Amino acid sequence: MTKPTITTADYQRAAASLGVDVATVRAVTEVEARGTGFLDSGEPVILFERHVFHRLTSGFYSAMHPDISNATPGGYGPLSQQHARLQKAAALDREMALQSASWGLFQIMGFNHAAAGHLTLQGFINAMYRSEGDHLDAFVAFVRSEPAMHRALKARNWADFARRYNGPAYAANRYDTRLAAAYARHKGTSHA
Repeated sequence: MTKPTITTADYQRAAASLGVDVATVRAVTEVEARGTGFLDSGEPVILFERHVFHRLTSGFYSAMHPDISNATPGGYGPLSQQHARLQKAAALDREMALQSASWGLFQIMGFNHAAAGHLTLQGFINAMYRSEGDHLDAFVAFVRSEPAMHRALKARNWADFARRYNGPAYAANRYDTRLAAAYARHKGTSHA
């Protein structure tokens, strides 16, 4: 089931909203996205974070369900199994399970739904099922909700942006150098 992908107009709208050039938005999309926002099933790409579910439920389910509730990050398994893991957790606590997954092209955590421009968690989830353009809109809202991250993106301070967006392990994954290289590639082509 094919879902709408990001259009040139989506990129232009996002760039204008963020006060950056289109190459900046394309660079972040290239580095942060997994290539597509949707699985072949039509479901949005997610990553269920068992350590987040553990934290949000105060470890209540960890003894009986360590595969989906565990203080230790990891144990993800294949991308194709993430929705099954989410469904297993949702059977225990739907709200906390949905908040414990990162969603869409930009892998925004469900607990960040308000920062991503959605008053309700369900509104955010619905948007993640709709289109990659909605994923991009959530990313724009999320970046704008964090002034320091927004400033770093506008300045193309890739290390500061990557640290704020990906956390302290950004350097190990070379997010900053990958962003700089992607920006250079996109700046060299005209997509505006």
